[in-house]
Amino acid sequence: MKANRSNIYKNLTDGRERSLYGIKDAIVENCRFEGTEDGESCLKETCNLTVKDCYFGLRYPLWHCKDSEIINCKMPETCRAALWYDRNLEIANLDCHGIKAIRECKGIKIKDSVFVSPEFCWLSSNIEIKDVKVTSEYPFFNLKNSVIEKLDMTGKYSFQYTENLTVTDSVLDSKDAFWHSKNVTVKNSVVKGEYLGWYSKNLTLINCKIIGTQPLCYAENLKLIDCTMEGCDLSFENSILNADIIGNIDSVKNPIGKIVADSIGAIIIDEHTRGECKITERLNK
Repeated sequence: MKANRSNIYKNLTDGRERSLYGIKDAIVENCRFEGTEDGESCLKETCNLTVKDCYFGLRYPLWHCKDSEIINCKMPETCRAALWYDRNLEIANLDCHGIKAIRECKGIKIKDSVFVSPEFCWLSSNIEIKDVKVTSEYPFFNLKNSVIEKLDMTGKYSFQYTENLTVTDSVLDSKDAFWHSKNVTVKNSVVKGEYLGWYSKNLTLINCKIIGTQPLCYAENLKLIDCTMEGCDLSFENSILNADIIGNIDSVKNPIGKIVADSIGAIIIDEHTRGECKITERLNK
């Protein structure tokens, strides 16, 4: 990256179809992709670019883009499906508000950016995110082999079918999250919502604050280390787990494995239980 960027496109306003299609080894600076022509795919099939201080007002601007950097750019709601099938991009200070912002991408580094996108970061892998704010209905669907740090996220159905993911120092406000996920670790974070982590495998939460009803049910090999739980009733139903909780759990239902907590409001074991659980309440020893 950054080698041989000798072609310069600066201070342009262009709304044509595929206006800079296929350019390589170039700097695209202070350009505006908008206009009555309503053209699509302005930087499709491009390689080795520095795209800086640009405005993308039209659809599908960066598809099949490789080995490039995108710095301090804006993508309003009219910029739909902005980044698809891209490889090896570095993105900083991007303000993106278009639907389906990132899809089927690989090797993308994103920092100091804002995304408002109902379907954000789908079917992608090897993504690195740091200091990013995301507002989305379905964020991070089927994301794999990725690292997230200092994410401020508001979503509904988040991280479904994710695999091999680490999330640290983040705030995740979601209706549900991590359904059917595999090999996910969340550290030093707040996870707020309903029905967290159902049907997950190898989900580990370390030093996290968990907020919301019926969390972590039907999970396999679930681990909680030094976590707190707030408003968490009917927790761990039919989950196989090893949990060490600081403070109180409102209630647990038919867990399997081992739970240690300061106290538990109610322990519900009924005829539908699938196994045994060793439960220790520190304050009731």
